[in-house]
Amino acid sequence: MARPYRVEVPLRWSDMDAYGHVNNVQYLRLLEDARVIGFREWFPDRDVVGSGLVVTHHVIEYLRPLVYRAQPVEVEMWVTRVAAASFDLDYRIIDPLSVGNTTYAAARTGLAAFDLAAERPRRLGHEARAELRSRQGEPLAFKWVGR
Repeated sequence: MARPYRVEVPLRWSDMDAYGHVNNVQYLRLLEDARVIGFREWFPDRDVVGSGLVVTHHVIEYLRPLVYRAQPVEVEMWVTRVAAASFDLDYRIIDPLSVGNTTYAAARTGLAAFDLAAERPRRLGHEARAELRSRQGEPLAFKWVGR
C-alpha cells in the first residue's frame, strides 16, 4: 500500500453545531479541503479540479465526536480505485501526532472526470491515471458493509 497523503486542515468556529460538536456536514468540507490541497501537490502542473472533476458519491462513518479546537485535524487520504473515467479516495480524519491519537471519521469519495462544456463524463488522461495509481492502497472496511 502506498503511504497515505497527510495534510492538516484547520477547524472553524462556525463548524460547530448546537451540541458543541463539529457538524456532520462539515466533515465533508474537511475532506474537500484536504482533497483540493492534495491535488495541488499531486498534479502541480495543472488544475485537476478546475479542468472538470465531479463528486459521484460519499460514504462516511462517524467514529468519535469532534469538538472545535484551535489545533487542526489531520486528514489521511489515498486512492483505492482507478478506472477509465473515475476513481475513489479513502480518508481518515485523525488527530495530528502532536495532539493525540483519535480517529474521528473514516470516509470514501467517488470522483469522475467531467467535460464541463459538453456536460458529460470524460476519460482520465494516462498521466493522471498513473499518478493516481502511484497513490493507491487498500480500501477501508466500513462497519456497516454487509449488514
